[in-house]
Amino acid sequence: MGYGLIALSWLISMIGLLTCDLRGVPWWGLAAAILVRTHLQTGLFILGHDAMHGLLCPRQPGLNHRLGALLLILYAALPYQRALRLHQQHHQAPGSPLDPDGPPTQGSSPLRWYCRFMAAYLSPGQMSGLLAFWASLIMLCGLITPTALLNVLAFCTLPLMLSSVQLFIFGTFLPHRCQQAPNAKPHPESLHLPIWLSLLACFHFGYHREHHDNPGLSWFELPAAHQRARTLAFVPPAM
Repeated sequence: MGYGLIALSWLISMIGLLTCDLRGVPWWGLAAAILVRTHLQTGLFILGHDAMHGLLCPRQPGLNHRLGALLLILYAALPYQRALRLHQQHHQAPGSPLDPDGPPTQGSSPLRWYCRFMAAYLSPGQMSGLLAFWASLIMLCGLITPTALLNVLAFCTLPLMLSSVQLFIFGTFLPHRCQQAPNAKPHPESLHLPIWLSLLACFHFGYHREHHDNPGLSWFELPAAHQRARTLAFVPPAM
């Protein structure tokens, strides 16, 4: 249910927003729509991420990976097999020099880390496909609305860029920065956010230690795992 709702919301919002005339739309309405599209764009990647762990269709691995490939193509024209290989490497050696999601060097600035993170997944072919897709959308939407270029930039291009930053901050930088310190921790950290804020931040991707400890949990199962971990870690004061 959670998977289908995210995908359907992403599709309906894209069709609706790409075909509307933005002339006369107030800035706050445009900003709100961009934020919604950004959140749903991130959700689309989370679905693709769960597919990489075999969670979309656990009993049908072939269908699971085909759906994952489609989701990552829709997200940013990402080649599924390459993303799967890199993500497996990340889980095998998180925080180590072999981690493709890790920083270029110990103590690298967040900006350098983000650039390396993006470079690992981007390629000329992927970028060409993405640009061709956006150009096709502009031509199609131009048959319906005079603001087609702005629509595509506001509801496709910008949400994807913001989504990449969102995923990096809450799914890579904040959870794994503890592993880059001189006295590095062996495990990533979880962000101790309320459930509603964790959902808005990155579909509970901030509960990152729970994800690494049990990659077989779907995104919507992470809050319960996080709560269990915090309950077990709590030691009542001596009476």
